[in-house]
Amino acid sequence: MADESSSASRQYTRSPLATLPGALVGDTGIASAYGNSLTEQRALRAGAALVDLSDRGVIAVSGPDRLGWLDSLLSQRLDQLGAGQSTETLLLDPHGHVQHAMRVVDDGDTTWLLVDAGAAESLTAWLLKMRFMKQVEIIDRSDELLTLGYFGELPDVLAPLVLQPAGVPVMWQDPWNAVAEGGWQYAGENHPGTDWNYAEVLIPRSATQELLDLAAAGVISFAGSDALEALRIAAWRPRLSTEGDANALPHEFDWLRTAVHLNKGCYRGQETVAKVHNLGHPPRRLAFLSLDGVDVVIPSAGSVVFDGETEVGHVTAAARHYEEGIIALAVLKRNANPEAELSVLSEDVRIPASQVVIVPPDAGRTAQVPRLPRLGAVKREG
Repeated sequence: MADESSSASRQYTRSPLATLPGALVGDTGIASAYGNSLTEQRALRAGAALVDLSDRGVIAVSGPDRLGWLDSLLSQRLDQLGAGQSTETLLLDPHGHVQHAMRVVDDGDTTWLLVDAGAAESLTAWLLKMRFMKQVEIIDRSDELLTLGYFGELPDVLAPLVLQPAGVPVMWQDPWNAVAEGGWQYAGENHPGTDWNYAEVLIPRSATQELLDLAAAGVISFAGSDALEALRIAAWRPRLSTEGDANALPHEFDWLRTAVHLNKGCYRGQETVAKVHNLGHPPRRLAFLSLDGVDVVIPSAGSVVFDGETEVGHVTAAARHYEEGIIALAVLKRNANPEAELSVLSEDVRIPASQVVIVPPDAGRTAQVPRLPRLGAVKREG
């Protein structure tokens, strides 16, 4: 298992795909854009571009006990996952807080866990400690494999490059376009994720030069990570590395929609998940913000959200969308007024923000608990 220094090196090593013309490269080593992010958003959403996600991690879990073992640890039902099927799942702490989020696909021999940058090492270490006597093998393969994101269908020219050690291409299809079996949606109707047809594929890093050659020949094209981020925000799609913190509960982000199975067997944190969903309310809620009258300023993560002069939350991610202008996701206090016109403080400027409720203040408390008579009450006759 790699040490922390090698993990950090992986996260910030410059991607070979960042050598493509026009690449603007940030701290993660991948291109945030290759020119015009708005144009790249259109191309990416139309299925005409790929996005380099080679900073992200890949963990391979193999062995005959892998699916049942993972099912016992994680929030989604995995014991029946078939070859080529995709899902997503969460690792919770004993109090139900989200520690890791995983995009999951199985190829019949191996279950592949796709995670955000910097997460693979710590998750691998935790899984190794939990093996006990199970017949499973856990390997961090982030140094060998890179992730590409895309919408729609993968270009045919890339099919020969896709990892398929068991004869099944390792391609993850995002389940965000519908409520998964055993899931629950807090958001109302007209969910923008219903037409979200996003996917990710694993490519051996040894094939990077072939990707560069195809791009140089104009056969494939790339969009930057900023384009994907803008599309994600518009689809209300949560991501742990942006929306999450040490106190994150899946309910707060409407993540019961796809990452939690409410009727499966026991797993760590299940009691809190059930208690909040059935009897309580999540203490915070995710909201979508449309920032009005903004030509230049895109709020940074952590920018404070106000209702009048009262602080009610903070921005988790913001971007300029090719159709909707400046948009953001924000985590608000549960009791923040869902009808209020909000504002965001960014660079000492108050920016008006229209709120769209994702998780409503009354989310949770779904159990029909009978009301008991008050202790000492006496029913009088006559």
